Amino acid sequence: MAKEKNEWWEWMKALLIAVGLAAIIRYFLFAPIVVDGLSMTPTLENGDRMIVNKLGEPDRFDIVVFHAPEQKDYIKRVIGLPGDKIEYKNDTLYVNGKAYDEPYLQEYKDQVSEGPLTEDFSLKDIIDRETVPEGEIFVMGDNRRFSKDSRHIGTVPFEEVIGDTKFIYWPVKDMGIVE
Repeated sequence: MAKEKNEWWEWMKALLIAVGLAAIIRYFLFAPIVVDGLSMTPTLENGDRMIVNKLGEPDRFDIVVFHAPEQKDYIKRVIGLPGDKIEYKNDTLYVNGKAYDEPYLQEYKDQVSEGPLTEDFSLKDIIDRETVPEGEIFVMGDNRRFSKDSRHIGTVPFEEVIGDTKFIYWPVKDMGIVE
């Protein structure tokens, strides 16, 4: 009888440790997310399942997940970092006066027949400031014509950022690293 009780206790300890480790990993390190909507098309599709890395600070062109003002989590691409001057002219991104290629948009640009993919704007037009404020980022969806992003909700404070994401794990046919 004592042996059965001891074995039962060992199983319970193992289960508790497993649940505890899973909770720690989920809360502090990594979390799953489901892409909801078309704002990141063609890079990400509605229903893609991804892993969010909660470690580190986001970098330019990383795809991040953050808490949006509508009590919903958004997934967008980091365009501007603190201190950056952001501007779009003739469908070209300029950061601090330097033009940047956005190869992740090329497929979508090739499909657009009328007008630019991204309308001209400057950061001053959007948030009435010349540069991205300290402790905040400027984000945009890859589906530039149909994305609710920093052009509509303003810059995103670092404390609202859950983490960055690069890995699709479902559907299996799309599994892999996203640029």
